[in-house]
Amino acid sequence: MDRRFRVRRAVNYVNLATPLGLLIAAVGGAARRPGPDGLILAYGYRYRFPVAGAFTVGNVVLTRAPALNERLVRHEARHATQWAWCAGLPMLPLYLLAMLASVLVCGHQASYNVFERLAGLDDGGYPRAALWWRRRRSSR
Repeated sequence: MDRRFRVRRAVNYVNLATPLGLLIAAVGGAARRPGPDGLILAYGYRYRFPVAGAFTVGNVVLTRAPALNERLVRHEARHATQWAWCAGLPMLPLYLLAMLASVLVCGHQASYNVFERLAGLDDGGYPRAALWWRRRRSSR
């Protein structure tokens, strides 16, 4: 494993993000398996929240699905790096603010969410919604 991924893994343990992710996986009944680049893949998460194909807390990628495609794992790995850069738990309110801002400017929680854009909207399977003020108005 590359040094940068070892550092990310260590930082996310120290900042308590990965332990929180492991706790969420346990409470959600997810089966954990080692993933690429120090990630922990947690399959079979049983709760419907949050509404996403997968979500990441620290180095733990949680999903209700039985498998994840390579592009989505790459997207979620970028979120693991964001958790490390945001010093762990401050990532939660920062992400929620970014999600709110995106909803306010375009009506979709991810299209203008800075965290999702930096993680790769296409890899995450998110649409590129137009800003409210740039949409064409239908003539009546």
